[in-house]
Amino acid sequence: MFLSLATWPEIDQRLKAGKRGIIIPIGSHEQHGPTGLIGTDALCPDIIAREAEKQGDLLIAPPFSIGMAQHHMGFPGSMTLRPSTMIATIVDWTASLTRAGFDRLYWVNGHGGNVATIQAAFAETYAPYSLRGEAAPFAHMLKNWWELPGIERLCLDMYPVGHGSHGTASEVAVTYWAYPERADLAKLVLEPKIAPNGPIRDAADYRRRFADGRIGSDPTQSTPEQGGRIVAAAAKALITDANNFFAETA
Repeated sequence: MFLSLATWPEIDQRLKAGKRGIIIPIGSHEQHGPTGLIGTDALCPDIIAREAEKQGDLLIAPPFSIGMAQHHMGFPGSMTLRPSTMIATIVDWTASLTRAGFDRLYWVNGHGGNVATIQAAFAETYAPYSLRGEAAPFAHMLKNWWELPGIERLCLDMYPVGHGSHGTASEVAVTYWAYPERADLAKLVLEPKIAPNGPIRDAADYRRRFADGRIGSDPTQSTPEQGGRIVAAAAKALITDANNFFAETA
């Protein structure tokens, strides 16, 4: 079930039946090199969550699609939230969902640059309870989609050379599977074929170090078929991981 496509009585009925867990895809809207879609980091967790919904009794929230991407702002089309804005927004999403009765919020993330900010937001949601000496009536789980059980190994086996850390072959393949009309982008000739590696700092430094936006990757090897294999495995792993979290009683 998708929260955006449900009615309030349907959600009320679900909560009364004790189904108080929700999956929230969270990502970013930022450049992914010449062959990668700008929405990749928001698209990947949403694509995987939607595939998981077909197979499991899961409730999927609308994607949190703009993240902490200030270091990508040297590339047209990238969008960012300040960390403080993102924290405040996650706190408000949490307050809205927990007021309704949800008590297990599983955030499946598609952008590594979000992690520190998301964890800070979780701390903000817990802080009022900790300061009052009370137990919070809800819990968060954060999982990067590529860290779902078995997925990182699958991706590295699939792309032993040039997988990279931004504009990766695996994330590009996932988007090509969902949007095969964009797979022709893999025919572009990239120079260098495998992008350089290096630190991530501010936007100007990033653009200087990584001229076309990629880091360590060769996404011209990505295909929709590979993306389908990744999505199938990740969806299965997500169902198990999320349901284990939802079943927690302490």
